[in-house]
Amino acid sequence: MTNPLVQMRGIRMDGRSDEAWSPIIKGVDLTLNRGEVLGLIGESGAGKSTLGLAAMGFTRDGVRISEGAVSFDGIDLLAASAEQKRQLLGKRIAYVAQSAAASFNPAHTLLDQHAEAPVQHGVMSRAEAEADGMELYRKLRLPNPDEIGFRYPHQVSGGQLQRAMTAMAMSCRPDLIIFDEPTTALDVTTQIEVLAAIRNIVEEFGTAAIYITHDLAVVAQMADRIKVLLKGEEVEEAETREMLSAPKQDYTKSLWAVREFQRPAKPAPAVDATPVISVQGITAAYGKMDVLHDVSFDIHAGRTVAVVGESGSGKSTTARCITGLLPPRLGRIELDGAELPLDYRKRSKDQLRQVQMIYQMADTALNPRQSIGDIIARPVEFYMGLKGRAKRDRVADLLEQIELPADQYYDRLPSELSGGQKQRVGIARALAAEPKFIICDEVTSALDQLVAEGILRLLARLQDELGLSYMFITHDLATVKSIADEVVVMKDGAVVEQGPKADMFRPPHHPYTDLLLSSVPEMDPDWLSDLLRERGADNVGDAATARMD
Repeated sequence: MTNPLVQMRGIRMDGRSDEAWSPIIKGVDLTLNRGEVLGLIGESGAGKSTLGLAAMGFTRDGVRISEGAVSFDGIDLLAASAEQKRQLLGKRIAYVAQSAAASFNPAHTLLDQHAEAPVQHGVMSRAEAEADGMELYRKLRLPNPDEIGFRYPHQVSGGQLQRAMTAMAMSCRPDLIIFDEPTTALDVTTQIEVLAAIRNIVEEFGTAAIYITHDLAVVAQMADRIKVLLKGEEVEEAETREMLSAPKQDYTKSLWAVREFQRPAKPAPAVDATPVISVQGITAAYGKMDVLHDVSFDIHAGRTVAVVGESGSGKSTTARCITGLLPPRLGRIELDGAELPLDYRKRSKDQLRQVQMIYQMADTALNPRQSIGDIIARPVEFYMGLKGRAKRDRVADLLEQIELPADQYYDRLPSELSGGQKQRVGIARALAAEPKFIICDEVTSALDQLVAEGILRLLARLQDELGLSYMFITHDLATVKSIADEVVVMKDGAVVEQGPKADMFRPPHHPYTDLLLSSVPEMDPDWLSDLLRERGADNVGDAATARMD
């Protein structure tokens, strides 16, 4: 039998808080063979990313490996010098992070950053690295692959940026890639393109991979084996088919059963009811190019409208128009029947207060230097005029509303919270303005399924208690099923279909809606292969195009 590519034995890791060390990984073993894909799953805080980074011989600040051994191709990574690690990382071991937006250097083009590793490691010349980058962009179905590399990170969508990061990790054709939630922020059609591309690269070059994810349907498509973690301990490990068909432990079975929350759709609003928000024929542009085309829909009091579509379809751009951050070139936006100024700078404080937003990436949306209490207190003081004890009491009330007790969380920093807790703080900050309407921009996409369900239940409860209206931007159709009353489907900056949720999931559909629905991964290891075969194409990108035709 050949030696494993990666072998970790008795790994114990500690995290530091207030100068004290506490265990976060508690004696985990991991073995990975060449060309094999191991899926690491578990809820937020299970230790997935920490263990994945340790397989590279790397720990984040404030984390240490206290016991155990880590070897890569026979090299002891814990004893290796800094120079030995530099020769391995980027060349033979690569990493794909969850948040591409926070990982790219905003001052350099995509292709500059792509070429850096192969040039520095002497794998290719600059010209060869750029040409190879364009070819990888083509394999990953990025638009204009010969040109997109010359853009800066802020000039491409989140989904495109994530694919560019995947290409960058593949630039040296490494022996091992750590994929840390690489498709979390992607829409379903883009996700299957990336999954197929990753799987093809792994198979073509015999690359081994550790695939970290909270999406069970995704890991079913990617992994040969699955390891389940809970609070830093291994729950169980098995071949993928065995794990999916017969999980042994109760915790694993509970993961398989998530997303049971299904909120019934509310009755249709009265015909003569005035919408809280009415978007009427808006056309908007970035520079001279129109990116929204005659977009119209209404959102009524106490209701949730889910806006779905692939990356670049115009979902978030529509939200920017509603908030006044991107004044549309044509059209009208109304709040409670009264026209809103299209530019937020011309809106009154009360108009600004009524329309709030919760952002996708809580990590980048919260000021890391401010305490949780101060983050929430700012809109309390700005919009409500409260100060001193009244302000602190109001912040405490908001923390209680989001189920984070003030005596435990008021003085903490964002870095001391989990992803789900940070997202709750984002919700509290929006609630601090006491709005009528909240835009939820992919608020559960970066969260594991158990935590995401908790956020959806929280949002549903707050809606009932406070009479809120939501515009829920999402690429997750399971989320649509859970929380939406109505659905708006967008493609290429236009609305292609809209109506009650029940109609969304009942044929006949618009062809594009049908494509979205058929692209949702299922808990079946053969799903992706069957999809490609059904669509009669060599790769999923061609399949998607063929299906649309």
